[in-house]
Amino acid sequence: MNIEGLRYAQAVSQTRSFSAAARDYGVTQPALSNGVARLEEELGVKLFDRSPRGVKPTAHGARILPMINHALGALDSIVVEAGRLARPATGSIRVDVSPLIGADLVARAFDAARGLSRSRDLVLREADLDLLRGALKAGELDVLLVPAVEAMPAYRHRTILTEPMVVVDPAAPAGDEGPLELDAAAAAYILVPDTCGLTTFTTQLFRNNDLALRTYPGEAASYRVLDEWAGMGVGAALLPRSKITHRHTNCRPLVRAGTPVEISYEAVWSRENPLAADLEKFGESLAEAAAHH
Repeated sequence: MNIEGLRYAQAVSQTRSFSAAARDYGVTQPALSNGVARLEEELGVKLFDRSPRGVKPTAHGARILPMINHALGALDSIVVEAGRLARPATGSIRVDVSPLIGADLVARAFDAARGLSRSRDLVLREADLDLLRGALKAGELDVLLVPAVEAMPAYRHRTILTEPMVVVDPAAPAGDEGPLELDAAAAAYILVPDTCGLTTFTTQLFRNNDLALRTYPGEAASYRVLDEWAGMGVGAALLPRSKITHRHTNCRPLVRAGTPVEISYEAVWSRENPLAADLEKFGESLAEAAAHH
């Protein structure tokens, strides 16, 4: 069975787009589509349905795609372990973080690096998401710590933290601190330049739930300014709970059908990185630390 076809199918499943999956792997869309088609022919089942609303797994695909993910994960583990045995890596771990990554998560990253079988230093940099992704693809860094707002299926991922989202709406009646259903969250939201991932998360959340997103005509410079402006009554803010630093008269947990809406953060690194074995352990340690936090 062609491993390339399996990876292409995994990428389409994660991005819900043939064109986005092709961009991530650096191939043309016809080449990726043909690879998936050959895999479907070999398996004897169709994995995806295409429609104007996007790409989604078929009933057969919903059963098989998790198996593909498991198989590729096992294969990657073999490659990583073989590389660790053949070429023991040396040096520091170069980590780039989104501006949305908090100091507590950065501190846990330092602890995770020191706790590796060979203790390593971190070389830390904060930058905009587009710069981070470009640096990872160019091999200029080892691992990203970023919000999970854009699929990068050609890379390894590990969810390292999730936290609830809250809505600050100064126009709402004061004193109500109960959960706010997403389909009732109809305020005009202040957005920020999409450098940290928050605006992408917000727009995807409303779009994926077929809801219109009303926006304030201006733009805050950062999530910190967004929090301040919401406190001043300029407009509403949708923020991770940890990013609320001011006292607000109306700050409510956001839920969808009673379930908290959460943002996830992940570690992302290349399968071919010489530190891949340590990065696997690094990601596992961060996830375990978050679970105990």
